[in-house]
Amino acid sequence: MPSRITVIFVLSVLGALHAWIGWRLAPALSADGVVQSLCALYMVLSWFLIPGALLSRNMKSQVWADRLSWVGMLAMGLFSSLLLLTLVREVLLLVLPWLSGALLREELHTWSAQAVVIGALALTLLGFINARRLAAVVDVEVPIRNLPAALQGFTIAQISDIHVGPTIKRKYLRAIVDKVNGLNADMVAITGDLVDGSVRQLAEHTAPLAQLRARHGVYFVTGNHEYYSDAVAWVAEVRRLGLTVLMNEHVVLQHNGAALVVAGVTDYTAHHFDPTQRSDPQAAINHAPADSHVNILLAHQPRSASAAADAGFDLQLSGHTHGGQFFPWNLFVPMQQPYVAGLNKLRDLWIYTSRGTGYWGPPKRLLAPSEITRLRLVAAP
Repeated sequence: MPSRITVIFVLSVLGALHAWIGWRLAPALSADGVVQSLCALYMVLSWFLIPGALLSRNMKSQVWADRLSWVGMLAMGLFSSLLLLTLVREVLLLVLPWLSGALLREELHTWSAQAVVIGALALTLLGFINARRLAAVVDVEVPIRNLPAALQGFTIAQISDIHVGPTIKRKYLRAIVDKVNGLNADMVAITGDLVDGSVRQLAEHTAPLAQLRARHGVYFVTGNHEYYSDAVAWVAEVRRLGLTVLMNEHVVLQHNGAALVVAGVTDYTAHHFDPTQRSDPQAAINHAPADSHVNILLAHQPRSASAAADAGFDLQLSGHTHGGQFFPWNLFVPMQQPYVAGLNKLRDLWIYTSRGTGYWGPPKRLLAPSEITRLRLVAAP
């Protein structure tokens, strides 16, 4: 739990940013005191709704908690666009009058403020549509050296970062499950951050996972959000649904007579919650058969890649980043993770980072569409 000082600091910064946006936009939108009062009222409401949404899981009524979360998360998404566009407006207000003369300054103040509000609403609506629609299938070929003919075309359906919780429920997950089953993949990998909430709150909504089907089974690894919601309970629940949970361990698959190792690690930060669950790619592959033709690691965070390469894996499947989810936050992801999205290589290791199949927080995706990934192993030239 964050300290009281941290909470006060965050709320103060959030309040200051809301006040600044209102101060810069409201007078320019209209000289009417009623309009300015309504703008101020919305900013105050937004300031309360955003932390309210994050704390709503502590409410006794699940129905009202979900409603507060919906409203607060939408407010968070709108606030993000308002902040970004207001910053852009400030730059334009400094530059354009200098280029075109002072005569346009008053007009510029008015129409630029209107553009900020309209643009923020439009981006929030577009982001909402992108987030709530069913993820598209992204096809990726992974070239593997010395891949035997028996494993040529082996397919993996990867889903990640669904975040079943206040705004993502059973119906949303069921549509994902149906689409994944339609791919007829050889195996299914779920690379963490399945939930945002407790088993008691969400077991009904994660139930469709029991319907996932693949020739060689369905495999799951924990993400950081499982640890926010009692990872031990969620591991037990996922196993009850019939999925194989890999916690620094591996299984050996026999596919058309060829061996393939599928390993999984706990989340990169798991040891902060439980010292016995420290993520360990080397432990995950220990005692794997020497005749395995391909070694695959499921690791929620891309920053497991260095240890995975050292351990001798050929392919790592990750998520966590959401591809940034929406601009400009995608610019900050590389500060924490070595890869944001797509297929990358580190020495002899391929890393595929999914943009996620759901979303976290605001139901909003811009320039980072969700995905269900179908990876196909092919022989490297």
